[in-house]
Amino acid sequence: MKNLLKIIIVGASGKMGQTLIKQTINDSDLKLIGAIDQSNCPSLGLDAGVLFGIKTGIIISDDLGSIIKEGDFIIDFTRPKASLSYLELSVKSKVKYVLGTTGFSEKEKKNILLASKKIPICFAPNMSVGVNLLFSLVEEATKILHKDYDIEIIESHHSEKVDAPSGTALRLGETVAKAANLNFKENSVYDRKGEMKKRKKSDIGFSAIRGGDIVGDHTVLYAGEGERIELTHKAGSRSNFAVGAIKAVKFLTNHSDGLFDMLDVLNIKK
Repeated sequence: MKNLLKIIIVGASGKMGQTLIKQTINDSDLKLIGAIDQSNCPSLGLDAGVLFGIKTGIIISDDLGSIIKEGDFIIDFTRPKASLSYLELSVKSKVKYVLGTTGFSEKEKKNILLASKKIPICFAPNMSVGVNLLFSLVEEATKILHKDYDIEIIESHHSEKVDAPSGTALRLGETVAKAANLNFKENSVYDRKGEMKKRKKSDIGFSAIRGGDIVGDHTVLYAGEGERIELTHKAGSRSNFAVGAIKAVKFLTNHSDGLFDMLDVLNIKK
């Protein structure tokens, strides 16, 4: 009998948490052993699969400390404050970490890097295979086009998303800046209102849309004289993020420490 990888999902009652639970219990290499959420979560005490009609035998709890030492991996798509507290416990218990949370400050990202000296972490703003291919395509397109085309990044998400621009949009902007040899912080433009100065060729513009139940759309627009080129990814469901997270879990089985992203997982990093 093969040894199953023991998984703890945090943010278990959220839309992404539920998608991750479903993906985990349907994978023959994995075993769900924990479903964790915040102490004010109304789903505490319920079966982890109740919201999508499956009985898992795992009860949603707010006590990560009581089960963390039994786990091999934590998968986390929550919010920065919660993620950092979960990550601290993981470091103490030497549990590997797949982190899809966005909205971290630069200081918080440094804390994640420090944690990766002790445990392996896959940290990515978007774990979709398609989006990570988009990163690679944007890098190549930008190298060719950046001198002659204005570059804008447009992202759309559901009305409940609290950070803007999205982590994926920011990563796309960082990819553009690197490929065009620009300083990302100095050239990023997040707000346009009223009378403005003429757009600089080096500007990396961001536009954020929030509404309805949009899972996540991202476009990098190259606007030139007489033509436009658009590289776009549209997510129709959260399942593609969960599939990527499971790929990250299996990738980390071969590592004892280090900070990785989905380009490492997919072996498309240059």
